[in-house]
Amino acid sequence: MMDAEGSRIQDDPDIRVMMAGSTLRKVKSRSWKKHRHFRLLEDGMTIWYKSRWVGKGHSTFSVSEMEAVREGHQSEVLMSIAEEFPADLCFTLVFHGRQGNLDLVADSPKEAQAWIQGVRKLIHKAQTMDEKERLDQWVWDWFQKADKNKDGKMNFKEVRKLLKMMNVDMSEEHALHLFTMADKSESGSLEIEQFVLFYKMLTQRDEVWKVFQDYSADGDKLLLDELESFLSTEQQEGERSAQHASELIDRYEPSEMAKMQGAMTLDGFQMYLCSPEGSIFTPECVGLHQDMSQPLSHYFISSSHNTYLLEDQLRGLSSLEAYIQALKRGCRCVEVDCWDGSDGEPVVYHGHTLTSKILFKDVIATLKEYAFKASEFPVILSLENHCSVEQQTVMAQHLSQILVDTLLTTLLDGQVPQHLPSPQELKGKILLKAKKIGGLEECSLEESMVDDVSDEDEMTNGDAESPDESPNHDKKKSQSKLSRELSDLVVYCKSVHFHGFEHARLHAKCYEMSSFSESKAKRLAKEAGTDFVQYNTKQMSRIYPSGLRTDSSNYNPQDMWNMGCQIVALNFQTAGLEMDLNDGLFGQNGCCGYVLKPDFLRDADTQFSPEKPEEQRGYKPLRLSIQVISGQQLPKVNQKEGSIVDPLVRVEIFGVPQDQAKEETSHINNNGFNPVWNETLNFVVHTPELALVRFVVEDYDKASRNDFIGQFTLPFTCIQAGYRHIHLLSKDGTAIPPSSLFVNITISELTGSQV
Repeated sequence: MMDAEGSRIQDDPDIRVMMAGSTLRKVKSRSWKKHRHFRLLEDGMTIWYKSRWVGKGHSTFSVSEMEAVREGHQSEVLMSIAEEFPADLCFTLVFHGRQGNLDLVADSPKEAQAWIQGVRKLIHKAQTMDEKERLDQWVWDWFQKADKNKDGKMNFKEVRKLLKMMNVDMSEEHALHLFTMADKSESGSLEIEQFVLFYKMLTQRDEVWKVFQDYSADGDKLLLDELESFLSTEQQEGERSAQHASELIDRYEPSEMAKMQGAMTLDGFQMYLCSPEGSIFTPECVGLHQDMSQPLSHYFISSSHNTYLLEDQLRGLSSLEAYIQALKRGCRCVEVDCWDGSDGEPVVYHGHTLTSKILFKDVIATLKEYAFKASEFPVILSLENHCSVEQQTVMAQHLSQILVDTLLTTLLDGQVPQHLPSPQELKGKILLKAKKIGGLEECSLEESMVDDVSDEDEMTNGDAESPDESPNHDKKKSQSKLSRELSDLVVYCKSVHFHGFEHARLHAKCYEMSSFSESKAKRLAKEAGTDFVQYNTKQMSRIYPSGLRTDSSNYNPQDMWNMGCQIVALNFQTAGLEMDLNDGLFGQNGCCGYVLKPDFLRDADTQFSPEKPEEQRGYKPLRLSIQVISGQQLPKVNQKEGSIVDPLVRVEIFGVPQDQAKEETSHINNNGFNPVWNETLNFVVHTPELALVRFVVEDYDKASRNDFIGQFTLPFTCIQAGYRHIHLLSKDGTAIPPSSLFVNITISELTGSQV
């Protein structure tokens, strides 16, 4: 159990300091610095802190919620108090998803180091647990939560409370029956080993047992050929079934006896089905596996809009953390909105609003440090330039001096390209996207140095995209001179006005790219879909949200990906469907931020139209059949004691217009722990290469809107057929283990009569 495992880590001197507890300063701003008592609880996974030694108010968070520890003045808040507290006392706890950091100051360097090293060890341990250890940890956590009087035992009253906490609505009679069976010593309480037995009985998966029984001759184990038959028939693994069966027994079978017989027990079978190999996401799609040597225009690129904002567009915080969070998520195109600063230093913020300001040079330093931590492929720095020539020159100096050779400032081979270089050739490079004086062919000084400096200020065709701008605002205001030094740093991403598809076909250079507001892009897609698709085989296009979205809401990126648009910029700070789709598309290919477009969006002569998928060469629609079998340990939506969810599952398809569809199961009353639906949802997918499939679990409410419980989104092309688990994510896109759905998926070709 955890004791043996736990005792090893608890002998560590740093962990011992954490368990004894420390008084640390929690810092929120230069003026908000308060003492809090922090300690690591006995489970070795929960950090507890409170503001006073007396009173009940306290908070906790789990080690599994943390991503990293930063040492020293590594956050904006700690930088602002650097003169007051030296770096060797300061550290920052960084959490997954959009949860804010925790900035802390210790009383001594020794104490700071104990917490920094201790938390790092705990994070490493949490990240390297295998399935069994993770489950043991989960059971141990529940035991700790339920053992209210901390006597290391649990009586029946505590067990009843625990079942409510776990989202289980069970009759008292049945609960008592399980309790009595687990209470081997007949003492009226369960110790940890007996609780493990109770938990096992509670989580017994009848639906998995039924599948197991279908292939097991003796009902006790799966022999090698029986497991092979299951993999071949149900999991559609074909020829690799034989070899894979042996590998799975080696990897997941807990019983040494069964292993020696080359067999798999029900426990091993369940471990396999809950593992990454039993997941809905094809393992081969998870890592970097696509051809990265094609021109940049052949990829979808994970892109952020107004990257500097953590909240809304009117009075939200501008923050370096927003850049770090976007880059951590694999974002490869970030936006920097630059304005003249009062002391000659350019600043970044959302102009003409009350959003706070950060220094341009700090943004560039952050980019230098974090650009290539999640992915080694190039980062495009999209510059919205509102600065005077003088401060543009300062920007150019910062870019050159801070980024040095990370910034690409020359042609790769000295030749003017016919097509853009590839992500592979640009590894580790930052590309500046901005206006440029002249082209790459010749840079004559005589050329006009006056231009509309900012992309998003363009009011093409009278599109009022911002609440404070009308189509006929004075054009002269946005006419501003370009700095030669800044212009010279632009190589492969020159921002240009869009003058129509015909003009682009005749005159556009591959390194020229245009930006389109979401409404303009939608209009072009509607009026000239195939032209837009063809344009995007050679040119890069960037789509950005309407300026009217002051709440930082997002548009649906799928409509733009259908057109082959590469840089579909979203407000990364806003969780919800649109970011789920973005995370779903870019969850493949090593989460590197680049996904190769389907061949019909890369071929210069393509005739593809998302409106008419049936006219595409090699058109092969597929039938997707999803049997939603059961759910496991869904999180509570309402923390009120006694409230238990009524879950339903909805499957949503996003893709070309004909593929947009949704179907849902009925809801199950009062069971978030192990609901069983056994309902089948059917879809026809006309363009599988562009389709994303989203599984959403909601808490049914007949009086008001359903509450969100969890979701998982993935590309249709990454789905594994067969019996699979879907490991759910929170609204924020972070894992919520062990919450999952168990499904059986069949993908088949439509026969002529069905099309």
